[in-house]
Amino acid sequence: MAPPRFGTDGVRGAADGELSEAFVGILGRAAVAHLGVGPYLIARDTRISGPALETALAAGIVAGGGSVELLGVLPTPGLAGCAARDGRPAAMISASHNPYTDNGVKLFAAGGRKLDDATQAAIQADIDRLWDEGAAVPLPAVPAPVRDRSEEYVAGVVASLDGRRLDGLRVVVDCANGAASGVARTALEALGATVVAIHDAPDGVNINGGCGSTHPADLQARVVAEGADAGLAFDGDADRVIAVDEHGGLVDGDRIIAICALDRQRRGALPGDTVVVTVMTNLGFRLAMAEHGISVVETAVGDRYVLEALEANGWSLGGEQSGHVIHRDLATTGDGLLTGVQLLDVLVRGGRPLGALAASSMRQFPQVLRNVRVAGDRDRVVAGMRARVAELEQDLGERGRVVLRPSGTEPLIRVMAEAETPELAAQVVDELCALAEELGRS
Repeated sequence: MAPPRFGTDGVRGAADGELSEAFVGILGRAAVAHLGVGPYLIARDTRISGPALETALAAGIVAGGGSVELLGVLPTPGLAGCAARDGRPAAMISASHNPYTDNGVKLFAAGGRKLDDATQAAIQADIDRLWDEGAAVPLPAVPAPVRDRSEEYVAGVVASLDGRRLDGLRVVVDCANGAASGVARTALEALGATVVAIHDAPDGVNINGGCGSTHPADLQARVVAEGADAGLAFDGDADRVIAVDEHGGLVDGDRIIAICALDRQRRGALPGDTVVVTVMTNLGFRLAMAEHGISVVETAVGDRYVLEALEANGWSLGGEQSGHVIHRDLATTGDGLLTGVQLLDVLVRGGRPLGALAASSMRQFPQVLRNVRVAGDRDRVVAGMRARVAELEQDLGERGRVVLRPSGTEPLIRVMAEAETPELAAQVVDELCALAEELGRS
């Protein structure tokens, strides 16, 4: 069996399968050759498999000549922040929004920076070589005490408001029984908000279980029942957030970025009047930003690509529809809690409810996304679809678009269309999926 491969955000897999302790040990050993000897800061979310993989990763790093410092349970942005302040490499053990049966490893270069493609490819090549050689890493317990730095993370989130407060706000937070469970309430209460926390009692197997950013129904109902001003739903490692308005309506990453971009522009805190998003960001976002003279730069899917564009050009704000939002002047990676605090700050300063802010920030175009399984070469199939895509986009005009994305790990092509109506978007996707299947057979 081949080892797992890096995706858009680290390596993930079944914790009792491909993402084994043996594999994670080899990953740690390979990382040292390209990211240095450390000490590596290692944190994890609340999955039951986390402690064992933490031990394996630490053992691999030590076997490669490095050293480690364990931080225990901490959100991914908290780990990245510690790495930035310490100037050290880091590793997060988490599978983000996946179920507890999965786990993963996200690596950060010294200073809390996501890996570029070249470094990631080099580490993957070493993993493949060591795997083929059967270079098992011994897995003794690594004598490294756990250092709790959650207070440091909370203090940074609170400081991001430069002394401003959230007094008077009633907020419900859904911690996904994940890494936000020990920090979200603390940070928001320190800023003066009244907080109701749900799904904040992790037991190792309930992380993301019918809760959090990918399952916000409980949060929507609770916000309405509590008469709250807003709700915030995090994923397992708390690097993304989805908001809920006072009526229980969802406010996704696109709308959160739009609200923050318009607010930053008004305050003169949006360098270059530019925001960075991915190809999956809703067309309505692009049109709304154009109306306000804000340029939109587009990247491939993955918050690391958004971050690369922000850093290369000195811009400050970007993110993804899924709720990965990066405030580059405040953090080195997507941060769900920090983003939630920034969003709530806009509410307090503007004196407008979240529902009204979200509605006025952008119009959301109907978006249909479907995966189509193809038997042939995915890149060849996509190339064969381009002419028809161009014709369909011409028909849709400025009020619609099409995105094709070959999967990097599965025999799938992701087909997405936006249009004035859901019916029209679905019609376009149906036609292109059928075309993809036909080309795959030929």
